[in-house]
Amino acid sequence: MSFAADTKKELTQIKSKPCCQLAELSALARMNGTLRLSDGRRTLDIQTENAAIARRIYTLLKKTCRLQGEVLVQKKAQLKKNHVYIVRIPISRENMDPYMERQLQRMKEIGFHPHLIQKQCCKRAFLRGAFLAGGSVNNPERNSYHLEISCFSEQLCRQLSDLANEFDVNAKCIERKNNHVLYMKEGERITAFLNVIGAHQALLHFEDVRIVKDMRNSVNRLVNCETANLNKTIQASMKQVSNIRLIQETLGLDSLPPKLREVAEARLAHPDLSMSELGQHLPNGPISKSGVNHRLRKIDEIADRIRQNSPEYML
Repeated sequence: MSFAADTKKELTQIKSKPCCQLAELSALARMNGTLRLSDGRRTLDIQTENAAIARRIYTLLKKTCRLQGEVLVQKKAQLKKNHVYIVRIPISRENMDPYMERQLQRMKEIGFHPHLIQKQCCKRAFLRGAFLAGGSVNNPERNSYHLEISCFSEQLCRQLSDLANEFDVNAKCIERKNNHVLYMKEGERITAFLNVIGAHQALLHFEDVRIVKDMRNSVNRLVNCETANLNKTIQASMKQVSNIRLIQETLGLDSLPPKLREVAEARLAHPDLSMSELGQHLPNGPISKSGVNHRLRKIDEIADRIRQNSPEYML
């Protein structure tokens, strides 16, 4: 089962208060609901491809509206592999009391009825229902983090984005293939959203993976940095040894001033040391890295003049 499916399964098992149940159901109806007229009967169909979500819708209907819907199972039109679950709610004034009619009207109208999302807990429930209806989240073990909720209209996407951003999750909207998508790409924001909708087990798994990935990336950066520094040290040392041997073969190291000869002999004896370490191995006392670097530059200049066949050597 995918990480998104596990997350949704967890959300369908949350126990909530009656006001939150209606808010969640309203989001599901708003996102996936369709009003139909068939054989003179009006129905509200709420469609999903997830059996657990279908059970959740059916249960919420009984608890919030005291309605006995029916569940239809159909083969998906494309490829005919997955099932489509339709929770059908009959809408008839004859079989509804005023309470049920009022609740259903709030649920199927615009989804953002003021009475539905007055409380913080109801706002969280509405976002939970929206994610169940049209949401997905990448497995955190992949290279990038991504959570999105697909909406059928720009207005709905903007409303959801505004509602989500009350919890500081930095949700944004884009248009994709005639749909409007609310999305988040930052790991911290995604975990914040999972916390808002109550997916705590998914949040913990997401954070565990993210911490391990961040630690691994930090170690890789340190190793790469150390490797790059080591390569630079080796290349610089090889160049210095080559220059010293050139001087040794042409002029002789005895022709160098004492301080330069001291560093040259130390470098030949210890080609693998960094300049800081080399400064600690000089026979006449340790010197700083900058001091060693200055002397080695002088040696490099002498070697360059030898290669240019200059008649004069400024020692």
